[in-house]
Amino acid sequence: MWPLTIWSTHTTILLLAVLFTGLCCLTQAITITAPEYSLIKSVQEDVLFSVGIACHGTPTIQWTFMSSRSRRDIAVWQPGVFRNISEYYEDRLQTHNNGSITLLDLRLSDSGVYVLAVTEPTGNSKGSTIILKVTEVLYEDLQYLGVFVTVLGGMAGFLMLSMWLLDKVYRRVKTWRRMRKLPEQDETELQPL
Repeated sequence: MWPLTIWSTHTTILLLAVLFTGLCCLTQAITITAPEYSLIKSVQEDVLFSVGIACHGTPTIQWTFMSSRSRRDIAVWQPGVFRNISEYYEDRLQTHNNGSITLLDLRLSDSGVYVLAVTEPTGNSKGSTIILKVTEVLYEDLQYLGVFVTVLGGMAGFLMLSMWLLDKVYRRVKTWRRMRKLPEQDETELQPL
C-alpha cells in the first residue's frame, strides 16, 4: 500500500508557487508557427513567408537570407514602431505586423534559406527557418514547342493529302491518255479462208 502523506500548508503553497512561476515563464516564451517550412515557387511569382508570432511585448523581427553563395539581411522591424528594409529587397518586399513577409517578383537567386529571428523586449529570442526553391517556368517554352509541332504536323498532313490526290489525278489522266491512243475497236467480221 502507498503511504498517504499529507502536505503541510506551507509545502502546498510553495509547490503551487513553483508551478505558477513555471507557467508564467512558459506564457512569456516566444512561439513561432509557420504553416509551411519548405516552399517551391516559379520565377516572377510572389511568395508569402507566413508565420505567426506570440510573445510578451512588442518584438523585434529580423529576416535574413542565406544560400551557398551569399548571406543578406532582408529586413528588421518592430510592428507599429519602425521598419528597416535592405536596399536589395526595398522594391520587392512587404512586411506584415504578424512577422510574415511577402517577396515579389521572384528570381532564381532567391532560392535559399530564410531565417526569422524574434527578440522580445526582455532579451529573449527565438528563430525559425523557411526554405524556398525557385524554379524556372519551362511550360511556356513547351507551349511554343507544342504549337510549332502542331503547325508542322498540320502542314505535313496537308502535303500528304495533296500528294495522294495528285497521284490519283495523275493515274486517271494517264489511263485516259492511254485509252485515247488505242484505236477504236470496230467490229470486224472475220472472213472464212
